Amino acid sequence: MSETTSDGETPVGTTPAGTAPKRHRRGDTRQRIQDVALELFAEQGYEKTSLREIAERLEVTKAALYYHFKTKEDILVSLFQDLQRPIDELIEWAGHQPRTLDTKREILRRYSVALADVAPLFRFMQENQATVRELSVGESFKDRMLSLIDTIKEPDAALTDQVRCISALFTMHAGMFALRDVEGDPEDKRKAVLEVAIDLVTQAHAGTPGA
Repeated sequence: MSETTSDGETPVGTTPAGTAPKRHRRGDTRQRIQDVALELFAEQGYEKTSLREIAERLEVTKAALYYHFKTKEDILVSLFQDLQRPIDELIEWAGHQPRTLDTKREILRRYSVALADVAPLFRFMQENQATVRELSVGESFKDRMLSLIDTIKEPDAALTDQVRCISALFTMHAGMFALRDVEGDPEDKRKAVLEVAIDLVTQAHAGTPGA
């Protein structure tokens, strides 16, 4: 594996597995709009939130809001792009790595960090699945999940091992949602969920011919 050492540590110059990368966004005003909109979507639902309410919470005019986003769907799409970008980069990276167990474990570690960086958005997705399915971003996210599963699942894997790989990703998704009310440090909970996901993929990989 080209980007991890033999003891599993990430070399200098790459993102450490347990460290959330800094969010790359295009300006403070745009980020504030995204954050406030997501707060309102979570508080009262996507359908019941208007651009006027977002502008009022931000204490800006609707004209100032329109400069960045014309509709609330534009805001939601931009939020999904913040999640999809690191997923696309991860899928691209995985495509150039050997299909070893170390690679698969690193894929899960990096995905765990990406999820932690956009935790509020992912909770919104879990709580508003019907809304997400109706928007264009829902279908594109589904396609990315299928591609990501393919990076950790062998094409000729036994059915039980395919289920383990699929379950590994859904464990990471469900864990973020289910554990939010459980007492404990968020980072400890993230690592616990990641450990379970890695265990599932490790079991699946053990059934790979020649592993």
